[in-house]
Amino acid sequence: MADFFHATGRRKTAVARVRLVPGTGQITVNGRAFEDYFPTVSLQNILLQVFQEANQLNKFDVTVNTSGGGVTGQVGAIRLGIARALIKSEPALRAAIKPHGMLRRDPRAKERKKAGQPGARKRFQFSKR
Repeated sequence: MADFFHATGRRKTAVARVRLVPGTGQITVNGRAFEDYFPTVSLQNILLQVFQEANQLNKFDVTVNTSGGGVTGQVGAIRLGIARALIKSEPALRAAIKPHGMLRRDPRAKERKKAGQPGARKRFQFSKR
């Protein structure tokens, strides 16, 4: 058995490289405790959701390097990375995680700005006269 499990998660423009090591449940994001990095409880719950669904709370130490995007995109990327790494550690957990949609990469991203318009969909103001 491997001593650690590695996986990558992505969301919008955020990328998270996740490393799971059997341990006590300590989570580190970019060298900081995840409670400091993600200050709101809702963001922390999104990150812990995978462990709760798989009944794996406090069984792994998680080290994350994340870059790009904002905090919401980074949390989504970390959650996907943790889910992928958990399945590498124990393939039987797939049945517990998959129905909650945590193994699916969220394809939504910002739509590109079009030429002749101020944004993706917005038009410049029309003046009849």
